Amino acid sequence: MTSATAPSSSIVSLDAVSLSRAIHRREVSCVEVLEAFLAQIDQQNPTVNAIVAMPDPDALLTQARERDAQLARKQSMGVLHGFPQAPKDIAPVAGMVTTNGSPIFKGQVTTTDSAANARVRAAGAIFVGRTNSPEFGLGAHTYNPVYGITRNAFDPSRCAGGSSGGAGVALALNMLPVADGSDMMGSLRTPAAFNNVFGFRTSPGCVPHGPGEEVFFQQFSVTGPMARNIPDLALLLSVQAGFDARLPLSRRQDDVKLFEQPLERELRGTRIGWLGDLGGHLPIEAGLLEITETALEHFKTIGCTVEAARPSFDLEQLWNAWLTLRSFTFSGGNAHHYHSAGSRALLKPEAVWEIERGLGLSGPDVFAAAKVRTAWYQELRRLFETFDFLVMPAAQVSPFAAEEHWPKQIAGTNMDTYHRWMQSVIPATIAGLPTLAAPAGFTSRGLPVGLQIIGPVQTDMSVLQLGHAYDLASGYSKIRSKLLRQS
Repeated sequence: MTSATAPSSSIVSLDAVSLSRAIHRREVSCVEVLEAFLAQIDQQNPTVNAIVAMPDPDALLTQARERDAQLARKQSMGVLHGFPQAPKDIAPVAGMVTTNGSPIFKGQVTTTDSAANARVRAAGAIFVGRTNSPEFGLGAHTYNPVYGITRNAFDPSRCAGGSSGGAGVALALNMLPVADGSDMMGSLRTPAAFNNVFGFRTSPGCVPHGPGEEVFFQQFSVTGPMARNIPDLALLLSVQAGFDARLPLSRRQDDVKLFEQPLERELRGTRIGWLGDLGGHLPIEAGLLEITETALEHFKTIGCTVEAARPSFDLEQLWNAWLTLRSFTFSGGNAHHYHSAGSRALLKPEAVWEIERGLGLSGPDVFAAAKVRTAWYQELRRLFETFDFLVMPAAQVSPFAAEEHWPKQIAGTNMDTYHRWMQSVIPATIAGLPTLAAPAGFTSRGLPVGLQIIGPVQTDMSVLQLGHAYDLASGYSKIRSKLLRQS
């Protein structure tokens, strides 16, 4: 074994594909990998608070030694063998605290794994903690009364995005090789954009999301991967994806082998539709639209054509339908906290607002919103007759002050709800389309900007292939935080 000479900084800076290869070739030991990432967490995490609820290091080292012993016996658990991972603090992990960012669950140790976390565990990962998330995942800013604020990897005075904010920051600062997240309203995409990494909102059913008390109505929240490049993203997705009989809407196709296929493909002649600010409907912070428009040139470099795409739809009607469907979903799963006086007092105002809206809905209200959702999907399907992919900004603002709960105004337009500033993520979510958040440049303050690559229904691999080519052409993801350069 030649691993003894590998410095910690070299190990944590490896991409995940190379790290997996090095572990399996026994060029680095699992103990060394774990120690390197724990050292990186010790160095970076006090500044940003991305990883929380860490177990005893000695117990983790025991697991790492067992992983090394397995390799010595020529036994591998999978591509994540010996990988430090910190599952998002919303999905349950057996033997670890799952707080959902809420004081209601502070200190609560769960006894089962979510479907995706079980697969990551079975593939050999070592769970070194949880990544921080806002309360119940509400709002794209990671703060909560249990663990506090997670800060941006490029400027700790700014927010990390959310709800997979801890995951995005941990990736950007080399505290994890890959990370998991979930996405209902941009929870993979916003933190990816805010921290210059990739977040992939998978198609509903691509990765089993749950299990839970209700497995048929819930189609908005999905589980997916985050990474610093597309091959690493595909590596984790190959573990997460696939059918689970407990979740009847998960897909039976062999997604594992699908995401092991080559990412390189011919893209000359691929038609990109630029949605921009949806014809002026979305207020966007000054300068952001221009930055993302400049990034479109990299699609042209790889042979794509780029033209403006204009959906013909009442976008305010779409937003109102989203409000109904989101409140219906959230209230259905969480109203019992509202009805208990003890737990209700612990809910943040945004959670109370969502639940009360949901409780006030009628069956016809929900069905009417579902019809709007269907009409929007058909409108995007019409656009995909002209374009192969659609692209638009990943966020309407750059990372804002960490102490600010949410932007109250954008470009002179008041935000009438706590999540109106996130409206740019709704088109893909409500249509159930695979969407990649990719780095798109930086503001004059050095803050990351991202864009969304949206594919037709169930074209997850094609979206990753386009994202990979775009990444190689743009090089934005290679730009690392000054916090890393100072370490």
